[in-house]
Parts: sequence; C-alpha cells; structure tokens
Amino acid sequence: MFSPRRLAAGLTFWALGSAWCIPASAAQMVRIGAAHFPPYTVRPEQGADTGLLPQLIVALNALQTDYQFVLVPTSIPRRFRDFEQGRVDMAIFENPDWGWQEIPHVAVDLGLEDAEIFVAQREPGRGQAYFTDFKGKRLAVFSGYHYAFAHFNPDPKYMVEHFNATLTYSHDSNLLMVARGRADIALVTRSYLSDFLVRNADMAGQFLVSERIDQVYHHYALLRPKAPITGEAFSGLLKRLRDNGQMLKIFEPYRIDITPVP
Repeated sequence: MFSPRRLAAGLTFWALGSAWCIPASAAQMVRIGAAHFPPYTVRPEQGADTGLLPQLIVALNALQTDYQFVLVPTSIPRRFRDFEQGRVDMAIFENPDWGWQEIPHVAVDLGLEDAEIFVAQREPGRGQAYFTDFKGKRLAVFSGYHYAFAHFNPDPKYMVEHFNATLTYSHDSNLLMVARGRADIALVTRSYLSDFLVRNADMAGQFLVSERIDQVYHHYALLRPKAPITGEAFSGLLKRLRDNGQMLKIFEPYRIDITPVP
C-alpha cells in the first residue's frame, strides 16, 4: 500500500545520509542515541534509520552549521550505559523519571507530548469498562518500557508474574495479537496507533481504543554534562524549529502535541 509517511521516511533517510556526507569541519558533532522506539526511531540497529528522530535531525542540521547531529544505534536497556560511558551525548524522547535519576544529565524540555493507551478487540457489548480491571486478561506489552499501571517497573519477570504479560519488541505484533485473539489488551503509544491505522486502514473497525491513558509522555532530551552542546543552546535550536513550523510539520501527523515550553 502506498503511504505518504513511508515515502517521507525514505526521503528523510536519504536526506540524513546526504547530510552526513557534507563536510562540516567547523561543526561540533553531537551524537544522539537511537533506540528502537517506534514511531520515533525504527530499527536503527538494522541500518533502517527511519522515523521521527531522523526527520528531526535533518531539520536541526539544516537550521545551522555550528553542530552536526548524528545518530548512534543503541537499545532500550543499553542506552543508560552508552550515555554514562560517553558513547552518546544525548538521549532523546526520554523522561528524567525513567531510570535516569542517578545519572548526571541536563534535561531539555522538547515541548512534545504523546500518550500510552490501551487497545482491545471490539466486541458487541464491550465498552470502556473493559479497561478498568486487568485481572484475568492477557496483556501484550513492549519489552523494556516503563508503564504506569506496572509502577514503572520494566522487569520482564515482574510483568509476566503480575500481569500475565507477553513481552515483544514490536507494537505491530502486539496489535495483531489482539486482533487474532491471542492477547486481550495491548499497550501502544497514541502516535504509533495513528501510524498503524494509516498503514492498516482495513483493521480500524476491529479495535476498541481506551479513553483511559496509562501515562502521558512529556518528552525531554537528556544531555551529558560534558556534551558538545549545552542545554541552553539545544533549547534555542528547538525554539527556532517551533517558530519556523518544522516541529509541527514533523510531529502533528502522528497526533503528538506541541506544548508550550517554560
């Protein structure tokens, strides 16, 4: 199926690769950790650097010549170690409460909000009350994620024992498990569900989407204290992208809210 988003992602990947080829001897390189967190970053470890983060990097590099932002593949569990050891200068689309409390960092408010929601199979008579209690229900969740309903404990053993959870590394798989009756409830980000339904419009009628929100993702960038760019400078670049409309252009199609930054 033709998808404008897939075309945009392909063009973004091409543009990102092209940007890396441009000599930038005067620019300071800023390495951003890219963990698989769809639709923000999709499978960087396989070389398929698609998603919203590459689009943001293209916009940042086109905006100025003082810094050259590049992606460094990492993973959800490994990103803390890569950050502490200086392999990356920045962790992005993060929250300071997600295990970062003891790691020195500078937090920069991205002015972006997403949400984690519950999705079940639509059945006659089933309504929003279905999402009130998980007892006796089979959950499909993304391995390594911090969920509010689980007290932000991402430990796989804890999730399996307390919530009868199946853990995967694919939101698509989790939604398909619900559609095929192999799981009762899947948790996905609102942005990912939006993209999934664009790619699978014929399945929209199969899903009951919760009004209940597990958590609101208020996104931050976390910078190492000795990163090549300061929090103040990065915040200034983001403001310029908000002012010129690039932030809205990148994130609004995925139902990610642009919020005021203090």
